Amino acid sequence: MAEYYKAKRSYGIFDPKSNQPYKLSRSKLDLFLNCPRCFYLDRRLGVGQPSMPAFTLNVAVDALLKKEFDVHRARQTTHPLMAKYGLKAVPFMHPNMGQWRENFVGVQFLHKPTNFLVFGAVDDIWQTPDGVLHVVDYKATSKDGEVELENTKWHNQYRRQMEVYQWLLRQNGFEVSDTGYFVYVNARKDKQAFDGQLEFKVKIIPYTGQGNWVEKQLTQARKCLMSGTMPPAAAACEFCAYRQAAYEQEHKPAPAAATPAAKKKKAAAQSARLF
Repeated sequence: MAEYYKAKRSYGIFDPKSNQPYKLSRSKLDLFLNCPRCFYLDRRLGVGQPSMPAFTLNVAVDALLKKEFDVHRARQTTHPLMAKYGLKAVPFMHPNMGQWRENFVGVQFLHKPTNFLVFGAVDDIWQTPDGVLHVVDYKATSKDGEVELENTKWHNQYRRQMEVYQWLLRQNGFEVSDTGYFVYVNARKDKQAFDGQLEFKVKIIPYTGQGNWVEKQLTQARKCLMSGTMPPAAAACEFCAYRQAAYEQEHKPAPAAATPAAKKKKAAAQSARLF
């Protein structure tokens, strides 16, 4: 049965009068950074953005990479890709690894100043011989040329994603390096034929995270949800721009009815153009 967008929901809504910790995911914090109005509509009023189509090929790549690295996790050996890039590390072995990867569970921490139970599901964690952890995120794409971290909306979101994971692990008492790694797989489009399979180029891209923004933005997000006033929309928010344009068209005054004299004049002009 097809699933349809539910314009209003009754669960997961922030109650400013409640003393219970409120679960706030890494993605919802990112929503606040992208557009406070959309965040308020979603978390305070229960009106979320329409969902995106599932990226099933990316999910498949993610699952296969996890299986591949889990073989080395069990053996506590270095994956050949890590060795290729000179990384002296092994996939981190921890009893909570399965939980940390699980959507809607992930790595959790109760941020007492805001009473937010912040969480996010990691793809992987690597550990160096001295016990330092490195957050790892799997990404899949298909583009010409080498994959690099660029100054785009999506890549900036990837950076923040990794920084929140680093912050969460630190709050749980782990020693975490500022350097995280993106395992980026790029589907090749230069082959002569599909032949029932995709070939990928796999690359590790290091990134130095700066997570000192997280707590400040958690405080701002809490302030936003506690307010009884709808915050302004972000200038670059496509959803808010669409809602505004639709509203304006819906409430646009109907054109005035033409008078008989105007109709006669218009008919005469059209007749003149025929000759």
